[in-house]
Amino acid sequence: MIISRTPHRISFFGGGTDYPLWYRKHGGKVLGVAIDKYSYITCRKLPPFFAHKHRILYSRIESVQTLDEIQHPSVRETLKYMKISDGLEIHHDGDIPARSGMGSSSAFTVGLLKTLYAFEGRLITKENLYREAIYIEQDLIHENVGSQDQVWAACGGLNCIEFLRNGEIAVEPVVMKEPCLQSFENKLMLFFTGLSRYASDIAKEKIENIPKKKAELSEMRCLVDAAQKILVSGNSDFTDFGKLLNETWKLKRKLSDKISNTEIDNMYKTAMANGAVGGKLLGAGGGGFMLFYVEPENQTRVKESLKNYLHVPFRFDFTGSEIMVYKPDHWNDKKR
Repeated sequence: MIISRTPHRISFFGGGTDYPLWYRKHGGKVLGVAIDKYSYITCRKLPPFFAHKHRILYSRIESVQTLDEIQHPSVRETLKYMKISDGLEIHHDGDIPARSGMGSSSAFTVGLLKTLYAFEGRLITKENLYREAIYIEQDLIHENVGSQDQVWAACGGLNCIEFLRNGEIAVEPVVMKEPCLQSFENKLMLFFTGLSRYASDIAKEKIENIPKKKAELSEMRCLVDAAQKILVSGNSDFTDFGKLLNETWKLKRKLSDKISNTEIDNMYKTAMANGAVGGKLLGAGGGGFMLFYVEPENQTRVKESLKNYLHVPFRFDFTGSEIMVYKPDHWNDKKR
């Protein structure tokens, strides 16, 4: 049995510039962090007593004979990509709901890849892990996803990620003194809107709008550099970072009319009226999690004003996808 643990992420700035359609022409850059909310993949050889060859458990249960019969696109295409011939049982558990704007689909793919490499007794570098996950999601599954979620899932950490026009990806850790890092982490609040959505549907419209949104995306890219300077300044006052979140939220709303709705807008206004400096909806839009920058003295008031929404405390994750349990099965081994 093998169990992997892969973090979800919070994207602060630059989302949208990580779509290949954009960065292959203009370059892109994002700033974000992996957090201690995880996707868990359990994998084992399926004992040879069953009528089916593969058993996949997530929000539904699939028991199939062939890879082509698997309905879960990431499981199907990743197993094909890895050329796995053994019968497997794959089980997914997650700390947060699917379709919630925190990179859950990419965390799943990265975690599954990591697990299958371990299943084969092979190591994979963090860079190859996110590159292969991007290939599977964008080229094999044809999902409308960018290229940032896979990097945080594989690498963890607080990073600036630059997407070059030639397709290269450069990961630059944001280096902060420990007291400053703790102070920054403690000023972020995460709330679940209670709304779920299919990110690919909203992302499809955002991608289609890219040629018409050059000004907005260029400005969102510039905010990454401004926010990075604030974080590495050595000052524990990050108020301007919160204000930049407000600016990027305004820009993000212009990318598609599906990104926000009346409930999300009211939630945002309520938090701002009760002490939040800035915030944004995470992910493609339409639901999921809302992030706010709130000074500690105002956090009780913000939490009370949003009491109808689930507050989700979190910490940063600096490890990335990792194997938690490695105990190979021996069903097909010859008796010694």
